[in-house]
Amino acid sequence: MSRRPATPAQAAHLDARRRRLFALTPPEGVAVRFEVAPIVARFAAQTFDLLITFLAVGAIMLVFVIPALQIPILPSVVFFALILLVRAPYYILTELMWNGRTLGKRLMSIRVTGVDGRGLSTHAVVARNLMKEVEVFAPATFLLAAESMGWVWSLITLVWILVLILVPAFHPRRQRIGDILAGTIVVADPKPLLPPDLSRRPQSAEFVFSDAQLSHYGRFELQTLETFLRAHPAEKIDAPPSQAVIDVAAQIQRKIGYHEAVPDTRALAFLHAFYTAQREFLERKRLYGDDRADKHHARRDENPD
Repeated sequence: MSRRPATPAQAAHLDARRRRLFALTPPEGVAVRFEVAPIVARFAAQTFDLLITFLAVGAIMLVFVIPALQIPILPSVVFFALILLVRAPYYILTELMWNGRTLGKRLMSIRVTGVDGRGLSTHAVVARNLMKEVEVFAPATFLLAAESMGWVWSLITLVWILVLILVPAFHPRRQRIGDILAGTIVVADPKPLLPPDLSRRPQSAEFVFSDAQLSHYGRFELQTLETFLRAHPAEKIDAPPSQAVIDVAAQIQRKIGYHEAVPDTRALAFLHAFYTAQREFLERKRLYGDDRADKHHARRDENPD
């Protein structure tokens, strides 16, 4: 008996289940689909990051510690102490600098992002990585370093590590305890669906905006423009524009430094083109952790106090 071919909707559902796809909806309202990072990729990234921290600590030991030590038993104690001091700052700083990516995650093309579609906060990065110490690293270090803790405590520690390692394997979004508490998730690095540089659009496009021009406004201004355009839909582009449309288009041109001539008859087309490009630009920035609330974002970044 031949099997009936799957419909496009069924095929999409099966693909989403196989790849564990899920959608985030940022405040702008444009849903972004992600693929949950595979366990194998996360394990490989973790192994690479651990190798980096061990090499860093080994170099510190060889250059600064071992020449100053006289008692043979101390180097191992100092080594494990340094691991604790180097590992957590390494994960926290790299994920903060590279928007949720350590060197290992960059190599495996995965990253950390917020489950609510917002950019990663410092609190979330610190929380997930400190919990990683409690979940796995600190117990594993204790298990390796302690020689006289007894087989009972060794067994308890080993069971603790195994249970917490298995949590992401059974979680639908592959989140470990630290991710659940911090509101984060590890995803495959999204392949760019939008042009990496809007200024490289085909020259046949009527209105072309560069990233520098689109960086002037944030979500608040975009929502304001959206409200205005609801009263002036795209269906009216070919109709004679109102004076309000001409004035708003001229104001935006002055603000963003758009020096191409825009005839009054194309003012509404300009506004719709700018709205589309601005929305794509903000979504792209939000995807990589840059949340622009309004046109004053640059001023706040320069003067955070």
